[in-house]
Amino acid sequence: MSQLKGACIIGQSGGPSAVINASAYGAIKTALENPDITQVLGALHGIKGVLDDDLIDMGKEDPTELAYMKYTPSSALGSCRYKLADPDEDDTDYKRILEIFKKYNVRYFFYNGGNDSMDTCNKISKFMLKNGYECRVMGIPKTIDNDLYGTDHCPGFASAAKYIATSVMEVYRDSTVYDTGMITVVECMGRHAGWLTAAAALAGFAGDGADLIYLPEKDFDLAAFTEKVKAIYARQKKCLVVVSEGIHDKDGKFISEYGSANAAKDAFGHTQLGGLASFLANHLKAETGAKVRGIELSLLQRCAAHCASQTDIDESFSAGKAAVENAVAGITDKMVGFERTYVDGKYVCNIKLFNLTDVANTEKKVPVEWINETGDGLTQDFIDYALPLIQGETQLPKENSLPRFVRLAKVKAEPMA
Repeated sequence: MSQLKGACIIGQSGGPSAVINASAYGAIKTALENPDITQVLGALHGIKGVLDDDLIDMGKEDPTELAYMKYTPSSALGSCRYKLADPDEDDTDYKRILEIFKKYNVRYFFYNGGNDSMDTCNKISKFMLKNGYECRVMGIPKTIDNDLYGTDHCPGFASAAKYIATSVMEVYRDSTVYDTGMITVVECMGRHAGWLTAAAALAGFAGDGADLIYLPEKDFDLAAFTEKVKAIYARQKKCLVVVSEGIHDKDGKFISEYGSANAAKDAFGHTQLGGLASFLANHLKAETGAKVRGIELSLLQRCAAHCASQTDIDESFSAGKAAVENAVAGITDKMVGFERTYVDGKYVCNIKLFNLTDVANTEKKVPVEWINETGDGLTQDFIDYALPLIQGETQLPKENSLPRFVRLAKVKAEPMA
């Protein structure tokens, strides 16, 4: 191991989660306690905070206050969706990042995010290596979508899955209370990977589940879907459907685009989805004449700290901690991930490192063999996979019976003499 002394920067990027700050806190706390890291800096709004020299000194925060990060949802340091150009085509941003790194003697860089964030992490890592600037770069995973390559699961997924399963159980109870008929359509996040929507199967495991569940891993046929709903409604006067926002037809067109043309794109070129539940509700109302409700869980899936999995919180903290420990030990150009094992029949999560090049922009989808033969539900394999992840009740601190979230002082960082 070659000892490397210097400052570190930690940034957060992409969509928030209920536990992303637990990962950040794991990294920040471990870095503050390590003698090789001379200064711990937080980049406000991800890589844009580095480019804009908008950095805060985490060492100036009250340690007691910092500890609230472990149970605070969303991104305490702020997030962004900023795509770095290919450095071979335009290295302007990279030169600026290197300038900031040199200004603060940054020798460790930790980036906390999902697919696009790992792409950013990978590009910065390769640029620093190519230009001979010694800086150990580690990706800390985060995505409720659970679609990062290699790792068994992603920090944030379990808490979102627990919220979705709980919400579907509650909606099931509400949608079956009246003696009149009703069809309910619940829309979950998930563009190309249906992990979140699959979590609705946990509600069925608990006894209060959906009649139909559709993931983007399989093509969606609107006509066939309509006939299934009609048959269920005719039989039981109720029908509860859960769909991924990214379900698409055999030609790859998003079903949500059926009701709208010219969908907007984000900075990474992704179509901005939404409105699927409303479209399907209107469609089914016209086709059946029944009372139909469309429910879009939207941001609630990723900020429900009150329903977080304690297992998820603890594992997220350990991911941030492992990133710092491995970097100080001399490892770079990796993403921290999880490997599942079983000891005496009990689930155990171990840390495993993955190459950033392999992780960047590679999506992991729900295995098609975990989707039932009719394409409208999940098998026991998914239940066995997801159930251990949602265990444990959050120890969310409260004041006046309301959540107590972190309140950072955000003291502007200054280079050390």
